[in-house]
Amino acid sequence: MKILVTGGAGFIGSHVVDAYLKEGHEVCVIDNLATGKKENINPVARFYQLDLANDDLSQVFKQHQFDVVNHHASHLVVRNSVEDPVYDAKNNIIGLLNTLENCKEYNVRKFIFSSSYSVYEETDNLPCTETTPTFPVSPYGVSKLACEHYTRFYKEVHGIDYVIFRYSNVYGPRQNPFGEVGVISVFLGLMLKNEDVTIFGDGKATRDYTYISDVIKTNLLALSNLNNTIYNAGTSLETSINELYFKLKKLTNSKSGKKHIDFKKGDAKHNAVSYEKIKKELGWQPKVSLEEGLQKTLDWFKNS
Repeated sequence: MKILVTGGAGFIGSHVVDAYLKEGHEVCVIDNLATGKKENINPVARFYQLDLANDDLSQVFKQHQFDVVNHHASHLVVRNSVEDPVYDAKNNIIGLLNTLENCKEYNVRKFIFSSSYSVYEETDNLPCTETTPTFPVSPYGVSKLACEHYTRFYKEVHGIDYVIFRYSNVYGPRQNPFGEVGVISVFLGLMLKNEDVTIFGDGKATRDYTYISDVIKTNLLALSNLNNTIYNAGTSLETSINELYFKLKKLTNSKSGKKHIDFKKGDAKHNAVSYEKIKKELGWQPKVSLEEGLQKTLDWFKNS
């Protein structure tokens, strides 16, 4: 297949590119390198440094005639989306719409969209299922939910088949340790230097951490299962930020302390997503435990 991966220089997207190339597919990458890294890009892939909202996007579609588009390009920082929702919408919604318009124009029939648990309402009824009400608490979640609706619209009106994955907190090698996204990579980056970590709130907030290799399998399954539906992809397990801190401190034997500051506005206090639907329909379930995934991630950090 000829596959376009948007955001293919980023953490998840670059791993998706590697997996598709390993399976023998022809892969192109589009990334504006705002947060992605050129060194993440597999040299076998064809790379275009480009904003998805740019009119030049059509030239890439015209030249390659893609069979599948896997859309991972996204503005990711929840706090920034709260402070500047217009910027968030321009990057997440307009970029997606221009991509879908080109899918329509150049007869791309299959579209994979990377969404997020952030579309769900705040609830104590965890783990969330795909039928949990969607009521995002951040502009980032709002933009992801809007993109889901646009994706379904292009199926109904233009016949573009899709699958949407709502990921929990994905972690692993290549995740940026210098930003706000990806608490595991951020903590590891600091702990390996014995520097204190910052925890938002009292540290009792919980997250559902999913290792990157498990997420990549969903993207492989999607190539033959574009059945116009939504799947959660997570472990269904909650781990508090405090628990994570102590696990990583023990693993790294770090002298890092921790300091607490006000909880981030727009961030959910708790999350975990059920994988029962994707297990039943696609046979997917997470294989890598948190302990194993943390060790693999630490090993990568030490060797990178």
